[in-house]
Amino acid sequence: QVQLVESGGGSVQAGASLRLSCAASGRTFSSSAMGWFRQAPGKEREFVSAISGSGGVKYYADSVKDRFTISRDNAKNTVYLQMNSLKPEDTAVYYCAADRDRSQPTPTAADFDSWGQGTQVTVSS
Repeated sequence: QVQLVESGGGSVQAGASLRLSCAASGRTFSSSAMGWFRQAPGKEREFVSAISGSGGVKYYADSVKDRFTISRDNAKNTVYLQMNSLKPEDTAVYYCAADRDRSQPTPTAADFDSWGQGTQVTVSS
């Protein structure tokens, strides 16, 4: 299994920016699609963004499109989520996930086999 450790969460005001990082262990990182999901209190986990192993294909949920940017540095085994223009509805625990069976990303949580512990993002109005 891939070990994933997220960082970069915090408490900010609406309109601010945060960058989440996810450091991965293992030799299969560059061939694995990576994703970010989030879960707000009382809600189901939802897809945020995903990126292919090469970084050339990226998907976003409609709710974050044009505000969030996913990227990866395969030399550092790290995937990032740049979050701009944050809104209170972005408040959630954000999880990094790896899909070792696919190099192309999907928005389906069940396709991802490794998950981080999550990092809290709180946006106040």
